[in-house]
Amino acid sequence: MKTEIAPLLIMSKLEQFDYAGATAVALLLLLISFVMLFGINLLQRWTRKTAR
Repeated sequence: MKTEIAPLLIMSKLEQFDYAGATAVALLLLLISFVMLFGINLLQRWTRKTAR
């Protein structure tokens, strides 16, 4: 099994007319990005409170 990056996986699913699969991968990427942004925001708040 070879390694693929997510955007390439989405494109290959779209070429195979697997719209549900492409949407699932895209939503997973979106969810991961929101979780990371939320985590970074919490970390910044925590470091500002401890720096005072």
